[in-house]
Amino acid sequence: MAPFASPSRVGPQVDADRCRSVERLGEPWGNQPGPDGCGPRAGGHAATICDPIFVVIRFDDSLRAAISANLEAHERREHPLDGRRHAAVAVVLVDSHPERDRGTVGAAGGAAFLLCQRALRMTRHAGQWALPGGRIDAGETVLEAALRELDEELGVRLGPASVVGWLDDYPTRSGYVITPVVLWGEANPALKPARDEVFAVYRVGLQGLLDAAPRFISIPDSDRRVLQFPLGSQLIHAPTGAVLFQLRQVGLLGRLGERVDEIGEPVFAWS
Repeated sequence: MAPFASPSRVGPQVDADRCRSVERLGEPWGNQPGPDGCGPRAGGHAATICDPIFVVIRFDDSLRAAISANLEAHERREHPLDGRRHAAVAVVLVDSHPERDRGTVGAAGGAAFLLCQRALRMTRHAGQWALPGGRIDAGETVLEAALRELDEELGVRLGPASVVGWLDDYPTRSGYVITPVVLWGEANPALKPARDEVFAVYRVGLQGLLDAAPRFISIPDSDRRVLQFPLGSQLIHAPTGAVLFQLRQVGLLGRLGERVDEIGEPVFAWS
């Protein structure tokens, strides 16, 4: 597949084995009319017509290049600690299968990210949805902390070469500044969740991020709009929801400069 232009919108792909019509096209994605489902694709590649249930984003080098280009073109916003603690989270991109990786959080199939549900007996934020990550130890870089936490929580070992790009810092009401890094994982890594920290881990398809309809609500306890990011039967809130929202808007849709640091958190995430 040819690389996408930067900034680019990552277009959905399809499982060719399940489709009924394929033709060659010469125009790049974004110059073609039609819906975001089956239809025109990146220049010189197969366009397919199929049941939309099988529309996915392929886990391949062109996807990595497109997301990397968008994040590189986006001017990342950093926040000073100002007495807050610094934490790192990892958005780990992997492949997934709609049957093997079926779960309750969005639809699997094609390129996906790893989403955790925190252990139910944790003293803070028990059972909440989270990305692998945690506090940065003394002497660690942000990347070192993200890679260490990923290994400790899910048993996935990646190196510096896995970095796809960086998202904006997100300051939390609980006194942290979270720095998210997007990592390119293996297609099917062996996941070994640490049961004292992780109740479950899911592969959630990136197409699910594009198909979702994020909404903002007002709450009496805050003057900030609170994000509700629906994935499957679940609502993902900030800070995790804010990170995923920016991955969607900037990394996948190429909407450079879209910020998330003013997105509010629900009250249960404040402590």
